[in-house]
Amino acid sequence: MEKIKLAKLVQRYCVSDGDKFRLADFDPGDTGGLDIDKKEAKDLLAEGIARLANLQERLYAQDRWALLAIFQAMDAAGKDSAIEHVMSGINPQGCEVHSFKRPSEEEYDHDFLWRSVKRLPERGRIGIFNRSYYEEVLVVRVHPEVLAREKIPDKLVGKRIWKERFKDMRGFERYLTRNGTRILKFHLHLSKAEQKRRFLERLDTPAKHWKFEIGDLAERKLWDKYMFAYEDMIRHTATPEAPWYVVPADNKWFSRIIVAAAMVEALESLDLKFPDVRGAALNDLAEARRSLLAEKGK
Repeated sequence: MEKIKLAKLVQRYCVSDGDKFRLADFDPGDTGGLDIDKKEAKDLLAEGIARLANLQERLYAQDRWALLAIFQAMDAAGKDSAIEHVMSGINPQGCEVHSFKRPSEEEYDHDFLWRSVKRLPERGRIGIFNRSYYEEVLVVRVHPEVLAREKIPDKLVGKRIWKERFKDMRGFERYLTRNGTRILKFHLHLSKAEQKRRFLERLDTPAKHWKFEIGDLAERKLWDKYMFAYEDMIRHTATPEAPWYVVPADNKWFSRIIVAAAMVEALESLDLKFPDVRGAALNDLAEARRSLLAEKGK
């Protein structure tokens, strides 16, 4: 597929202004009109992975920018597999993936952004958050009892707490952007019917039993509450500096292509270059070459 066509496809799912955002406007089964077979899909993803690997090398060498990619989704939406496939060509030295589980007691003793700040990528590196501080307006919102564990003074927990957290998240991301961290946020948008199919596949396949937790069914019963929370989250935190990509997730091959293309597009916008060696340093390289050529034997 032509580069320009794929870029336009990516923009279809990009939300940089959430004022009029409606989750219902995005079809989880959409494939962007791509009429390709499995081999063509695999080749297209491979092309994106290769481009991403080349850009990551430049990012690492230049050591000025960082890229943070955040993944949020319902259970079985394919976060793990998307990260595994899209990042398969990346040098492990230049990338770190962190999965955020239930907070520890130490984490509950700090503000909700604390544990994420510790995991931010260094300059020159790509950081992947498999779930993130956005759980604080998703799981915590759907399960108010979790908020009580965070030990926030009662007078600070009011009706506006979710809007206050949205404001804090926007400010945090604006700060990171101003300091050289490019932020991409992916919501893998899965349909309830496809989640059911994937859950049944896990239950019917012994090798996939480990992927299923009984608690997944309890969360599924809260589907409508989660959809409201996701819509409100994207509506209030989609910004030009840190957009959300609402990626159709019913077809894993398609969601992987879109994620890879969005990451490539973001890195290309940074105009990454290998450091230009000049002056005394260039003379040192020339001297090193002469020294090596002057060696006797092998």
